[in-house]
Amino acid sequence: MKLIMAVIKPHKLDEVREQLTPLGVEGMTVSEVKGFGRQKGQSEIYRGAEYTVNFLPKVKIEIAVQEDVAEQVVETVVKAAQTGKIGDGKVFVYSLDKAVRIRTGETDNDAL
Repeated sequence: MKLIMAVIKPHKLDEVREQLTPLGVEGMTVSEVKGFGRQKGQSEIYRGAEYTVNFLPKVKIEIAVQEDVAEQVVETVVKAAQTGKIGDGKVFVYSLDKAVRIRTGETDNDAL
């Protein structure tokens, strides 16, 4: 099993979700987060005063999948979230040792 974590632009969330549904992704965890990468935030002008936004709003998606579909899920997230502009985000893939569905006690792939 793999845990795929992606940090993307908020307006791309619906598109990512729509693209993952045909792959059999039945669930995901979504969190609103803030962060910065190479762009180091951005400068904005508000009421004539310039200020720097150090942390930009992002969305973090966490998806647990079976190992055989993990690469396809990663490719789909990248394709759906990509705008070609700075700040598109990142995808991380972790090995997932164990999963348990609390309601039924099912484990590992059955719990996904």
